[in-house]
Amino acid sequence: MTTHKTGTREDWVAARLELLDAEKALTRRSDELARQRQELPWVRIDNAYRFETKEGNASLADLFRGRSQLLMYHFMFGPDYTAGCPACSAIADGFNGFTAHLANHDVMLWAVSRAPFAKLHAYRQRMGWTFPWASSFGSDFNGDFNVWFSEQQQREGGIEYNYQREAPAPSQGAQKREADIPSRTTPDGATLFASMTGTDKATYTRERPGMSAFALEDGVIYHTYSAYARGLDGLWGMYQWLDRAPKGRNETGVWFRRRDEYKA
Repeated sequence: MTTHKTGTREDWVAARLELLDAEKALTRRSDELARQRQELPWVRIDNAYRFETKEGNASLADLFRGRSQLLMYHFMFGPDYTAGCPACSAIADGFNGFTAHLANHDVMLWAVSRAPFAKLHAYRQRMGWTFPWASSFGSDFNGDFNVWFSEQQQREGGIEYNYQREAPAPSQGAQKREADIPSRTTPDGATLFASMTGTDKATYTRERPGMSAFALEDGVIYHTYSAYARGLDGLWGMYQWLDRAPKGRNETGVWFRRRDEYKA
């Protein structure tokens, strides 16, 4: 028998109406936050970033493909990875369906990673994805947008991620500190995901997840917005569903895998 609170249909409706007021307030607050995002000052980009794509070498302007807005998901897939980050993969599983809708509403959506394009293309085929994915291999792009950091930065406390500076990585033998991943209760993620990408934890966590938005006006590109870590929760479709499930996220550790790694 369930240990959860039970009641009559009338009890449920009364509680649901109370919750509905709170949900409406959250929706209105979310609308206000969206407006505030759109009012952020734009920062002109003059760096000549280059990317490798399925169509060949491309500039940042090329990625707009005739649209005036560009959204990028900073997908954790470093040059030393043997496969993409499982958490980023779970987020990206939702991209295929709505890229066409965005493209027909003046917005291009791309994933961008530091791994060479051949690695990205092979993994994209494995996962059955069709959304555009660019390699920034050899570019300063990931570093400039705070989603990749050097060993020296990691060692000396030079990592500034999610608008906060991190403490230096612990010395060998010291108690290890897990890097944040965009979830609520999976602090073991960095160690497990490192093994799932064929790397060690230090290499894995030098890459970080994020998203950035850009505008193109009169031939000039502007950076308009970036979000990282838990700021990506709204993009992670499966968690939006779990937040509405009877037991919520119900996490005691990392429970998900790449979708082709589940047992039948």
